[in-house]
Amino acid sequence: MTQLRGQQIVSRLDADGTLTVELADHDVPAPTGTQVVVQVEAAPINPSDLGLLLGPADIENATFTPGKIVARMPDPAVRAMSARHGMAMPVGNEGAGTVVAAGEAPEAQALLGKLVTCFPGAMYATYAVADARMCLPLGDGITAEQGASAFVNPLTALSFTETMRHYGHKALVHTAAASNLGQMLVKICQADGIPLVNVVRSEAQVAILKGIGAEHVVDSSKDSFIEDLTAAVQATQATMVFDAIGGGKLVSQILTVIEQVANSGAAYSRYGSNSPKHAFIYGALDLSPTVLNRNYGFVWDVSGWLLTPWMAKLGPQIVEKMRNRVVAELTTTFASNYKARVSLEQALSREAATDYNKRRTGEKYLIVPGA
Repeated sequence: MTQLRGQQIVSRLDADGTLTVELADHDVPAPTGTQVVVQVEAAPINPSDLGLLLGPADIENATFTPGKIVARMPDPAVRAMSARHGMAMPVGNEGAGTVVAAGEAPEAQALLGKLVTCFPGAMYATYAVADARMCLPLGDGITAEQGASAFVNPLTALSFTETMRHYGHKALVHTAAASNLGQMLVKICQADGIPLVNVVRSEAQVAILKGIGAEHVVDSSKDSFIEDLTAAVQATQATMVFDAIGGGKLVSQILTVIEQVANSGAAYSRYGSNSPKHAFIYGALDLSPTVLNRNYGFVWDVSGWLLTPWMAKLGPQIVEKMRNRVVAELTTTFASNYKARVSLEQALSREAATDYNKRRTGEKYLIVPGA
């Protein structure tokens, strides 16, 4: 094939704490085997992308020039990320585009000329190399924008319910629940008959979820939050939590309420209830320490949750079932909304970067390389 040359956004952290995010030229390697080259048409900026793209760097006081951001990374983060010092790392977990070149494997050749969604980890670019086995062809009438977010949020939401089943729980609590992912989870739980408690941070977010039929929505900014949460947990008997916030005391508050509901009418035990309580932290909207006040007995667990390892744990049959459901419901259950669309260069402007780095619920950006 003719040598393709394109541009991609890369993020480099140096040992002195300087973070450089820039739009760089790169030669696209010729695909071999099951590899394909995708001409990128749309790629979302997810919270999971921001960890590599910007991390906890001081973006408000960064230096911006066309196609480049230079910022200071806090010393603890510099030490924690020592393994990436000096490495210009491509960014962008997922996106959609047209396959313009393919390796010799039949599964790669079969995708030539097709619009696909994929998850290669380098989609903030004009071209990206992906494995054909990690690409999903988009159906007739589906656009690249509609398919751009077909991996991370849909498979995460579906994996939440599969994780719940794996551990034998029956109902869920979800925080930051008005997000694109949260709205998908509401629709999944409605369709599958799973009781769900949605925790949000404003009346406007309550209205969003009520508008799509969510039954139990509680606002953590209200004085009555604990009372409202208790009523919702009592109604659903939820015992598993998926938390997108990370920092602060919210996880602890939810576990405490679950324990109090479990103890209602039960005989007193100094060790607490025997009801299993499991909280998974899967996001970091709040970068402060996670505070756990251990007043929920001894039968509890708080741990991290990451999509790729959990898909491996769930196994290929369940993952294939989830992928097929995403394709079938891409414009309904798994539809995504975007606040703004930006080019690769515009994504590195002060206006855009300071806005999407605030990680506000329901305000996702979409990179459109051809814009």
